[in-house]
Amino acid sequence: MLDGRRVLLIISGGIAAYKSLELIRRLKDRGAAVRCILTKGGAQFVTPLSVAALSGDKVYQDTFSLTDEAEMGHIRLSREADLVVVAPATANLLAKMAAGIADDLASTALLATDKPVLVAPAMNTMMWDHVATQANVATLAGRGIHRVGPAAGDLACGEVGSGRMAEPAAILERIAELLGGGGPLAGVKAVVTSGPTFEAIDPVRYIANRSSGKQGHAIAAALAALGADVTLVSGPVALDDPAGLRTIHVESAVQMLNAVRGELPADVVVCAAAVADWTVANRAPHKRKKQAGAPPPVIELAPNPDILATVSKAAGLRPRLVVGFAAETERLLDNARDKLARKGCDWIIANDVSEDSGTFGGDANRIHLIDAEGIEDWPLLDKTEVAARLAARIATALGAE
Repeated sequence: MLDGRRVLLIISGGIAAYKSLELIRRLKDRGAAVRCILTKGGAQFVTPLSVAALSGDKVYQDTFSLTDEAEMGHIRLSREADLVVVAPATANLLAKMAAGIADDLASTALLATDKPVLVAPAMNTMMWDHVATQANVATLAGRGIHRVGPAAGDLACGEVGSGRMAEPAAILERIAELLGGGGPLAGVKAVVTSGPTFEAIDPVRYIANRSSGKQGHAIAAALAALGADVTLVSGPVALDDPAGLRTIHVESAVQMLNAVRGELPADVVVCAAAVADWTVANRAPHKRKKQAGAPPPVIELAPNPDILATVSKAAGLRPRLVVGFAAETERLLDNARDKLARKGCDWIIANDVSEDSGTFGGDANRIHLIDAEGIEDWPLLDKTEVAARLAARIATALGAE
């Protein structure tokens, strides 16, 4: 049951908007309070009267209605819900969400919300497969936006392929997972590290690596989507914090280790961050100045703490499952197997990060999951798909204990 839970449903312009009426009915039957935003396009397919009759509440349509703003401003509208659902989510609205455009009530509410967001895409298969739409979907996934569907099958335009909005029952099940504490990882505490670490040379310069954090952030969001209580420990990245979980921002490896230790005990720790192996032992208190004719300064390096090994060997606090990453440029599988043995973790996710792989900073990844039983070779996948498959694999492993 969803008694007392509040859902803000955004109905945008697509033929699948008729399914939103069934979704409203099912949500009401489960005890949820439903408030609706109907876009101008959505109103071409379902009427405000039918939406209001089923939801039992006023339908909001116009950002600039003085009456609406006096009674219920768009900020309150977006934040008084427990979950924002976009069904159908058109290619246009997904693009607005990815770009941060706020030119109508729906997109303004989405930009203003601080609550989890679930989208149910619906569009022509060519539009769904288009590189722009897939890039937008990847961007939103990296921000922690949840998604259900689309499904494959006959489309309203007469074509066949992916693009059908998920059925109301499937959307309702996903809503129940997000609001009702459901999902296969409900009750599981997870810690994920992501991004690079910065090791200061002086107050201006630092040593770092090319990690974007896209894979680690996607893993954190995927675990949260399955019901886990997730803490993301992130180095400096140019990514938004995923919605629906807690993020701790750090810079150095020592700060990351301390943050992870502070989150133990946990059921699973995924060390996806590309932690610098060395820190600067002779960090300068002021900016090092170039002196004419003088040799460059000598930078002395010292080993950083090993976060993966520390967590794997934490007496009394070791998680049930510890997952590490091996980012290699040569002898990928040999080096990864060696790392698994040295670190004492349960799984190693090996991936090739050589210059021509496109892994660092890219949207796709080809991984090999290595454990005591052997090696699983995964195909080249979008990083969000890698994250979803890994989260499902984690759920299976923890459920089997």
